[in-house]
Amino acid sequence: MHGSEALFDVLSLLLAAVVLVPLFQRFGIPSVLAYLAAGIVLGPYTPGPVVDLEVTRPLAEFGVVFLLFAIGMELPLSRLRTMRHYILGLGMAQVTASAALILGIALYFDLGVNVALVVGITLAFSSTATVLAILVERGEAVAHHGRIAVAVLIFQDLAVVPVLVLLPLLAGEGRHVGEALALAGGKVALVMGVIFVVGRFLLRPAYRFIAGARNPEVFTAANLLLVLAVAWVTGEAGMSMALGAFLAGLLLADSRYRHQVEADIEPFRGLLLGLFFMTVGMSINLPFVADRLGLVLGLTAGTMAVKAVALVLLCRLMKVGWADGLRVGFLLAQGGEFAFVVFGRAAELKLLDGGLGQALVASVALSMVLTPALAALGRRLAQRLSPAERGAEPIPDSARHLADHVIIAGYGRVGRAIARLLAEHDIPFIALDMDADRVAAARAAGIPAYYGDAGRTGILRSVGVAQARAAVITVNEARQAERAISCIRQTAPSLPIVARARDRAQEQVLGEIGATAVIPETVEASLQMAGSVLRQAGIDDEAVERSLKGYRNRRYGRTKE
Repeated sequence: MHGSEALFDVLSLLLAAVVLVPLFQRFGIPSVLAYLAAGIVLGPYTPGPVVDLEVTRPLAEFGVVFLLFAIGMELPLSRLRTMRHYILGLGMAQVTASAALILGIALYFDLGVNVALVVGITLAFSSTATVLAILVERGEAVAHHGRIAVAVLIFQDLAVVPVLVLLPLLAGEGRHVGEALALAGGKVALVMGVIFVVGRFLLRPAYRFIAGARNPEVFTAANLLLVLAVAWVTGEAGMSMALGAFLAGLLLADSRYRHQVEADIEPFRGLLLGLFFMTVGMSINLPFVADRLGLVLGLTAGTMAVKAVALVLLCRLMKVGWADGLRVGFLLAQGGEFAFVVFGRAAELKLLDGGLGQALVASVALSMVLTPALAALGRRLAQRLSPAERGAEPIPDSARHLADHVIIAGYGRVGRAIARLLAEHDIPFIALDMDADRVAAARAAGIPAYYGDAGRTGILRSVGVAQARAAVITVNEARQAERAISCIRQTAPSLPIVARARDRAQEQVLGEIGATAVIPETVEASLQMAGSVLRQAGIDDEAVERSLKGYRNRRYGRTKE
């Protein structure tokens, strides 16, 4: 393809995104559907301009890579260890149960054992890109149901390797099945071990050296090098590049450079992920779907129903509540992008005939298109089942237009006290919290509190951060507080941010990230005790208050400013 033709394709994609995404969002439709619609419009199966899929596919894969890298940075190894029973337990059970059920249905329709096995295993996988895009857009990636969904997706990415190994074996090529799978498992363990060892001993010193150069361009280049290099290594080892990117994110999850890295990759992630969904839209053969509508709809409905029911029941077996189980089941019911690779490869190996392969690809693409609506349905059902979930109702569009208000991130003990004082002085505020029970109780009392993560740009914009007069960070979890401050500072650079810290060490970290003022609880407790001691010693109240005020002025100079 000539350079001018490739440039025209890129311009067409950008124009479609610029027109359709804001239009869809105006009507409350997720941006994922806008990208899918843009891909359908520019695909080879509709009238009008056609974009060459080979131009966009490599870039689109990078969108998923950067998304998994960002998710990896949200999950330090300590948290990942606590999720291991979901990764190895629920993840393995979901893939096994879904594959077995779909395999049984395929055998019932006389597909043949080998074909049924390929179809069953492949449709058991879900779309990492679609699910994570929805979770990130709604700020739910760190919610309980979000973490469970991420855990299942992690196992699915690990399971990619044996599936790719099985394909040529089922087609009658290669070595014995057991030998091939053992070799693949050993390769996975070796590659992951090398990545973690190299990352542990070389990555942080390298970043310290790069950061010392104080060159933003070099720092951004280092981030891109890390993501793409680890993704390339896992890709060459037969694993998914997305899994490699996730591992790279894990290596930086506990580092002091995490927030700057997230800020650097954000533009790449959003744009490239949009390209991924456009390529999915371009792969939907509308004439074929119309010609075999019954088959495609049947495959789509059957697959999604089987996976949703299996996941909900498995979640209950693992003591997950009905509300979270429903949300996970409906989120992961679709087919995954991995199916496009497997079904294409199976067709090359003559395992699938062309008609069935196209029907399966169309079914998977359609299921991805339906995911945002299905996720919304799961959320509404969860809200009906669980009183706590009712507090997680969406932030209204009117909140986006608030002005001169205070944003309270964390509506616990401290957040409630601040809200009461603001209300006494008729200062408008809006509270965000990740505890659905707490939000439900606040809303029942008439407080403008909503379920949301202040560390997400989309959530902050939905509560009018650009027009706010100040933000108060009162959350307990240190990482959540750091993420919130970093995100607010990027979104509203001049907004005053007052943060709560547990101790002097956290005070220093939050100040470096961008908090205008940090109030350590230990210092305030000490001052209260000192004031009580001074009064007991006979010092009059005015002198005590003057002493405390002087100490606070010296200690919290930035607060006064």
